[in-house]
Amino acid sequence: MLAYVLNLATLICINAILAITLNFIMGYAGIFSIAHAIFFGVGAYTAAFLAVSAGASIFVTVPVAMAVAGVLSLALALPALRVRGEYFVAASLGLQVIGVTIFSEWKSVTGGIGGVIGIPPIEVMGHALADPIEFLAVALLCLIAIIAVIHVLVGSSFGRNLKAIRDSESASLAFGKNVAVIKTLSVVLSASLAAVAGALYAYYLSFINVERFMRDTSVLIMAMVIIGGTGTLLGPIVGAALLMLLPGVLRYLPFLPQTEIGSIQQIAYGLAMVLLMIYRPGGIVGATGGEKK
Repeated sequence: MLAYVLNLATLICINAILAITLNFIMGYAGIFSIAHAIFFGVGAYTAAFLAVSAGASIFVTVPVAMAVAGVLSLALALPALRVRGEYFVAASLGLQVIGVTIFSEWKSVTGGIGGVIGIPPIEVMGHALADPIEFLAVALLCLIAIIAVIHVLVGSSFGRNLKAIRDSESASLAFGKNVAVIKTLSVVLSASLAAVAGALYAYYLSFINVERFMRDTSVLIMAMVIIGGTGTLLGPIVGAALLMLLPGVLRYLPFLPQTEIGSIQQIAYGLAMVLLMIYRPGGIVGATGGEKK
């Protein structure tokens, strides 16, 4: 039972990082992306490749993963400068499809469909963090660090500019804001921080393959943000915890057919989002009327 709880807690931390980083562009900049799983995957594959092929430590793999994800995020940031709303969602969906194809076919780096196996555990000063409690502590520290970074960014002039662009891009331009640079930086920061979750995920499982970075993962991360509350620091964490706990709860309900748990889970996600949009548009933590502060 303890092993199950530790596993669940670690996965909640990793998914909370993903939700928080997506919320940074979605809740504060108004940029809706269905490609967040790609940056999650880039972080995971980069860290795994360096750890397996070069024996690099986490102090090397994570910064490199963040840098690679940040550079590749320009493929998403550039469309964000030219299109808005549903058009940008379509552009991000295209990036998601391209990314999954590359993950599946670039076998020398990603292992193709078979994935990457034998990823070594995190080592700190020669000590391998093989104990689940130790890894949970690392994941929790990373989550706290990213919350702190996002909190500082949101409270800075950069964060205020993001909110202004979210509320009215035209007004921001009229006031002399460099919208192009601000939007590009927000996407790059979001992708770079999401890569941290990818690296943690690779180290935690010691195995990764393309199935974890599909479109369904991007949609799930977006659901975490919407259900928890966009434009809030706590909302994505609450959303991640709820959606990670839900599968376990469903498995313990005796009247549900175990072979259909996956389908029931998807129905539950959809129903929760519909009900929230009706009764609490701002999400569980967000304002009742859906206002963003």
